[in-house]
Amino acid sequence: QVQLVESGGGLVQPGGSLRLSCAASGRTFSSYSMGWFRQAPGLEREFVAAINWSGARTRYADSVKGRFTISRDNAKNTVFLQMNSLKLEDTAVYYCAADENGGSVSSWTMTYEYWGQGTQVTVSS
Repeated sequence: QVQLVESGGGLVQPGGSLRLSCAASGRTFSSYSMGWFRQAPGLEREFVAAINWSGARTRYADSVKGRFTISRDNAKNTVFLQMNSLKLEDTAVYYCAADENGGSVSSWTMTYEYWGQGTQVTVSS
């Protein structure tokens, strides 16, 4: 089992940047695929990005491709989401999630067994 804690959210102006972190407990972090999802008020949770266990494979939602970068540091049990050129529509609670299938880069919420509590990202002028 793994526990996930997100950090790095906050208020940023359009065009700005934020870096989210997700710290995982447990000795098997490096065997999990990791994903970032987000949920805006009144909307369903949506996929943002995913990375496989080694970091060799990644997947992005079309809405963030070219602006966001997912990465991981297995030595530090942490996954990151670098968000650049932020837009108003990026405002949401951002969640990290862990998938026991380390080779996957799934965009489906049902694939992920473990979830963090989320961190708020607000893009506003």
